Formats: sequence, C-alpha cells, structure tokens
Amino acid sequence: MSSLGSTPTSPVPVKDLRLLDVKLGQLPAWLASCDYSPAGIVKAYQRGTNRFYNKYINVKKGGIGGIAILLTSYVVISYIWSYDHIKHDRWRKYH
Repeated sequence: MSSLGSTPTSPVPVKDLRLLDVKLGQLPAWLASCDYSPAGIVKAYQRGTNRFYNKYINVKKGGIGGIAILLTSYVVISYIWSYDHIKHDRWRKYH
C-alpha cells in the first residue's frame, strides 16, 4: 500500500506532494516550491478548510456515532457538574 509519491522513482513532482508524503531529504525542495504570496496562502487555507468540511461536516452518510458521542459527552458533563454533590453523599452514614 504505497501512497501517492511515496517511492523515489515517482513521476509526481515534489511540489505536488502533500506534506505527509514528503521525505525528509525532499523537505527543503518542497518548502522552496510553496507559494508564499498572499494569494497562495489564501488558496492553501481554502484547500485546508474544504478538506476539513468534506471530511467532518459534509459527510454523505451518517450513523449512530454522532449521536453516541453527543449522549456520552452529556453523561460525562452531567457527572462532572454533580460530582461535588455525589462525593458528599458517599461519606454520609445512614444509621
């Protein structure tokens, strides 16, 4: 399972590789090929935002995972909020 550009004989130029696919020896060439102009920075930000939205927000199908995370976080937060009261009830003696 090799990713795009992971082999040294890859036909993909270094400037088109993602940061995770760049080898340590290729890092200076990759950094030098980046566009540091204001327009290039805006385009890079837009690419990152689009990737984030497509991965986490605009999902094609939903499942039980989102609801499970919501309910679990509600239970944990409720326990944290009422922990002080629960802690004091634990030390009471009923006799």
